[in-house]
Amino acid sequence: MCRRIAHLDMDAFYASVELLRYPELRGSPVVIGGRSDQQPDILKDGCRRFARLRDYAGRGVITTATYEARVFGVSSGMGLMKAAQLAPDAILLPADFSAYRHYSRLFKAAVADIAPHIEDHGIDEIYIDLSELQDDVLTLAQRIKQAVRDSTELSCSIGVAPNKLLSKICSDLEKPDGLIILNLADIPRRIWPLSVSKISGIGPKATQKLAILEEVSHGIDERPVIVNSEPKSISRETTFERDLHVLHDRSVLSEIFTGLCADLAKDLQHKGYVAQTISIKVRYEDFRTITRDMTLSFPAADAVAIRRAAEECLRRTPLKHKLRLLGVRASSLSSGSTLHNMGMAQQAELPLTVLKA
Repeated sequence: MCRRIAHLDMDAFYASVELLRYPELRGSPVVIGGRSDQQPDILKDGCRRFARLRDYAGRGVITTATYEARVFGVSSGMGLMKAAQLAPDAILLPADFSAYRHYSRLFKAAVADIAPHIEDHGIDEIYIDLSELQDDVLTLAQRIKQAVRDSTELSCSIGVAPNKLLSKICSDLEKPDGLIILNLADIPRRIWPLSVSKISGIGPKATQKLAILEEVSHGIDERPVIVNSEPKSISRETTFERDLHVLHDRSVLSEIFTGLCADLAKDLQHKGYVAQTISIKVRYEDFRTITRDMTLSFPAADAVAIRRAAEECLRRTPLKHKLRLLGVRASSLSSGSTLHNMGMAQQAELPLTVLKA
């Protein structure tokens, strides 16, 4: 018996549930994410005023977005601040997971009445084994899609194939409201031309690595022979677990700053380099990032010189907002024939002139 495995994926599930609540947003770019206090306001005339993506500030990420928003390059998992640059006028709604769970239970119950062999694969997708059912695949898939729509007023996309891997790929090919039935004979035509990124779990980095491996497997290797390879810079940075205040958290910042300078000095000495330029990198709580640099009178690789130069850079850095990240970089590198480790200066805190708000 030939296996018939279906993958059912709800179309832009969270956003679609929200559109049931706010039907006036149909056809508009809508992003789900952010904070619960971003509920729409009810105006005197009874109309709703919705938050816009351009007004968002914070570290939230997109849960999902309507297809109208996705055309701007917005996607699930993207930071809302970055998405605001791509689609500033998109509507921003907070996630309501209690509502999503309710509709999830509805569509899964509707499918189970038709095809009980179900593997739950998340709040908005399931695998269904149709192998032992008597009806033809097209009829079954159409019945399932209609049952989902009748129970939730939402659409779904279904791919049916001989296995789970192929069915999941197929369910994504003709969204929204898609239906693809794939036989073994269809694989060379429908599947082989697709990017490897269509396989679940393979992201951008893995896609790039696999592309290189494909070339290697065909004996293609255009890499040049590099006689001398010198780094342009060496850096150390850290992102804090919480945003740090330049006054209230001065001792913590000072310890982190000193440690970064010490680690950078060790990296330089280990690799046999001295640096002519020292830079600092600061990222604020709103994700704005600035850098400052200083050219040394003489190349150095010791922690004292690095920290002293980095302090000078900090003095030229606005410190009125909380900090999210701090980094130190050495550049304009050259080989040092003799490096002396001068050790760390015994400084418990950064100077007040550096860390005053």
